[in-house]
Amino acid sequence: MTVFVALFSGINVGGNRIVKMAELKTFFEKLGFTDVATYIQSGNVVFRGEGDAAGVTARLEQAFEQHWGFRSRIMVRDAEWFERLVAENPYPEVAGDHTKLHAYALERVPTAEEVAPLTARGTGPERFTVRGDVLYLHAPDGLGKSKLAEVLPRVLKVPGTARNWRTVLTLLEMAAKL
Repeated sequence: MTVFVALFSGINVGGNRIVKMAELKTFFEKLGFTDVATYIQSGNVVFRGEGDAAGVTARLEQAFEQHWGFRSRIMVRDAEWFERLVAENPYPEVAGDHTKLHAYALERVPTAEEVAPLTARGTGPERFTVRGDVLYLHAPDGLGKSKLAEVLPRVLKVPGTARNWRTVLTLLEMAAKL
């Protein structure tokens, strides 16, 4: 069985679309996944399951919408993907400040044409790098003040979900223990 991490988008934000993590854990177990563990309220689940990430994603998204009555984009990645994400960090010098470094799990690898408009917007102290289906964002003033983070979904047009570096490292550590 493969160790996976599911990253939910759009739950428990601003008091909307509330999903309790204990209920989410039970939901995964009822679907037959094992060793299920959640991390913080934003919707991160580490678990074991059979199949590939794409198949698990489709299954989870359909079952989630049926159970909770709304759609949440779910990015499912295996533990090896998280290992690569950390190993390929283009900003190791800022990795110690978890609030300044973020990784976006993208639904797919963006084209150069899709990345170009975002590059044109990057005129401040922020910087980003796309490696495969991950966008790394170094936001020296934090994500809340990031101009790139504010426009990223509209400009890049490739769906994704962001996690700060502390969350990335914690999820990798949790996956390694399974």
